[in-house]
Amino acid sequence: MELAISVGTTNTFEKVTEPRESAAAVASGALDVFSTPSLVALFEQTALLVVDPHLPDGFGTVGTEVFVKHLKATPIGAKVRCTVEVVAVEGKRLSFKGEMWDETGRIGEGKHTRYVVNSAEFIRRLRQC
Repeated sequence: MELAISVGTTNTFEKVTEPRESAAAVASGALDVFSTPSLVALFEQTALLVVDPHLPDGFGTVGTEVFVKHLKATPIGAKVRCTVEVVAVEGKRLSFKGEMWDETGRIGEGKHTRYVVNSAEFIRRLRQC
């Protein structure tokens, strides 16, 4: 299968942080600040948004690797944004780099890998386990 996405493709996604994304809410800490798991989710969501429009019907992607440096705390209610770039397309393997920002500066950076899967086949095989 040839993918219709190329190296250099970018996407930016922006949102306001919510109480359900705090470290206290996701049990990754006790403070009401934007959590590292939520930062990772923002990164993955932004990668999904860049690749999904380029996939054939019936196909999706699954994340297999995430490396993130969470550089700075962000209060709940602040606006955050993530920009990703496709840095490699190797068969079904897609690699991304990303940067995350809030209203005061850069809050994170990282690398992410996703694999393209036939969604129905993936679920069928999963249920057979």
